Amino acid sequence: MAERPENLDDLDFLSFIDFAVDRTTSEIPEVDPKAMRLGLGLTRVASAMIYDLEAEVHRPSGWSWPGFRILFVLWLAGPSDAKRVARLSGASRAAVSALVNTLERDGLVHRRRSSTDRRAVELSLTEAGREVITDTYIRHNQREQTWAKALTGPEQTILIGLLEKLAQAATGTDVHTRE
Repeated sequence: MAERPENLDDLDFLSFIDFAVDRTTSEIPEVDPKAMRLGLGLTRVASAMIYDLEAEVHRPSGWSWPGFRILFVLWLAGPSDAKRVARLSGASRAAVSALVNTLERDGLVHRRRSSTDRRAVELSLTEAGREVITDTYIRHNQREQTWAKALTGPEQTILIGLLEKLAQAATGTDVHTRE
């Protein structure tokens, strides 16, 4: 077992990656440190970015990150059934249903029975929902720009390409994604 470093208190959410990779590979030599670093790096940076966006933009606007994702989908895709909103937002149908209850109560989303399938529910933004998501998205994108400034323009392009390549791999038969 690797020794516990004396400066463990100096580690934070992101710097924990180096410690975790070193400690894990000393415990389990067959672990692939590059794959582990990739997985931890992606998930931890994404988590840190989401936390920042939620704290700086979405909570002050009155909703959570999952609520934003639903508003964002409805804003861009237009009126949609709950199944499509779940698929496009990466949420479960149960989560969409619960979130829509709150968003509807707040006057941001309208829910009605589908005219073509009485079992389906169509979701759409209210006028207030449209106004608040467009106003809020400006602040959201400003935070995205703050994060993006850590990279040069060419680095941003390379990272986008690499993320798109990973996203394409997610369509493989052995990778599970929300549907």
